[in-house]
Amino acid sequence: MSTREIAGKTIEFDEDGFMANAQDWNEEVAEALAADLKITPLSEGHWKVIRFCREDFAAQGDAPTLRRITKVGGVPTKELYKLFPKGPAKKVAYVAGLKKPSGCI
Repeated sequence: MSTREIAGKTIEFDEDGFMANAQDWNEEVAEALAADLKITPLSEGHWKVIRFCREDFAAQGDAPTLRRITKVGGVPTKELYKLFPKGPAKKVAYVAGLKKPSGCI
């Protein structure tokens, strides 16, 4: 575990580099985490995916996979890769303050 100061909050990260506590997340934290990945600025398309993932996590207890984001979240695969290039499920989970997705698809 490691900690970082982001947006005036001390945030704990797990051994995979994802936030340990999703309740520490807010939009300012998301902006800082997106900047870590060089995904800036966050557009309305980004926020749509981030909000879906947070809501799905709250309902399911796990970060959604790429397949779930596209099928249930209604975001086309090409668009998802445009918004979060090279590993979108992991990247959106990181920005959304969720743990690493347990499934790869």
